[in-house]
Amino acid sequence: MERLKGLKCRECGRYYPSSPIHVCEFCFGPLEVDYDYEVIASQISRAKIEAGPPSIWRYAPLLPLNIPEGETHVGQAVGFTPLLRARNLAEELGVKELWVKNDSVCHPTWSFKDRVVAVAIGKAKEFGFDTVACASTGNLANSVAAHSAEARLKSYIFIPADLERGKIITTLIYAPTLVAVEGTYDEVNRLCAEVGDKYRWAFVNINIRPYYAEGSKTYGYEIAEQLGWRAPAHVVVPCAGGSLITKIAKAFKELRLLKLIPEGRTKMYAAQALGCGPIVTMIKKDTDVLVPVRPNTIAKSLAIGNPADGYYAYRAAKDSGGYGEHAEDEEIIEGMQLLARTEGIFTETAGGVTVAAAKKLIEAGRIPRDEPIVICITGNGLKTPDVFYDRLSVDVTIRPSLQVFDQALADLKSKAAG
Repeated sequence: MERLKGLKCRECGRYYPSSPIHVCEFCFGPLEVDYDYEVIASQISRAKIEAGPPSIWRYAPLLPLNIPEGETHVGQAVGFTPLLRARNLAEELGVKELWVKNDSVCHPTWSFKDRVVAVAIGKAKEFGFDTVACASTGNLANSVAAHSAEARLKSYIFIPADLERGKIITTLIYAPTLVAVEGTYDEVNRLCAEVGDKYRWAFVNINIRPYYAEGSKTYGYEIAEQLGWRAPAHVVVPCAGGSLITKIAKAFKELRLLKLIPEGRTKMYAAQALGCGPIVTMIKKDTDVLVPVRPNTIAKSLAIGNPADGYYAYRAAKDSGGYGEHAEDEEIIEGMQLLARTEGIFTETAGGVTVAAAKKLIEAGRIPRDEPIVICITGNGLKTPDVFYDRLSVDVTIRPSLQVFDQALADLKSKAAG
């Protein structure tokens, strides 16, 4: 029996065959992949998952691809990143059990976007596309360029022209066609929608979006498996387009449906920058009306002022009993430094948002201090060192002399004591 039924509208419920479309013809609602969970239940178990490869492909029955047996997946090294018990950070924040799901390491391009892109490009190949494209705030650009190269597909990457230099270089190295657009991400995305209508390209976050988004579920699957097949009580997730928080929630729901983890409820929390936080604003105001904003934040990877899944991210937080929190730019910097100083993890600005938001949620009593908490770190700080150029400096510069060092050390200790 076929485990993939096709696509279904998230609003009116109409069904569509599997194809590169993402919007319902009747109500213009977003489409998502529809599965036959009875078939999947016959194909999956804890033992089968644990015997699978150390990558997202250990969860292949729960992903929307039909890869023939013996054929290689795109992104063989994607997934199964560390889930670390963050005892030092827990002590700083005054909580009992804190975990960091660290997607800033082990992935080919050092961000969680490798999960969604591996699935999207695999599906693009199934549909027979020879060109892949995307609109990106940085991490997606890196990933689409890298995995397109691996799949031997052409790629066109559209980015805002003011993107961090580190993310531009780490995209260009894979030799895509990189198009810098003088505008915000939302303006870049609108252009891509027009380009997608004219050219037969697989836009991973437009016409391939229903399949692309499913890759984010593996983030949640791994958290549950790495916790010994249980879901945490609380998960704090950075939000840009809003898809990741919804798909992590969906992952826990699917695992419970398939009886792979015990029944229960996981509260989901959205983290956004104050300078671009329309989803958190919805949550705080308890309104399902999203008001687009013009981004003004150092967290450029989260700078989507009109998030496509904003409403569903709001529902994921509200329906789970969770909440949301903003972080100011200075709090973002402090969050990055706190994670580095306590756990030795250098995250990008999006991770600083997550840490800062989690801290505020705990201090406000929104997240209890005595229940298991997971914070999601989605990208590596080596991509965004720019924010520290004017903030960090060498402590002391000396000549190569022990006597000079002794004096410098004494001065440093005196200064610290003072």
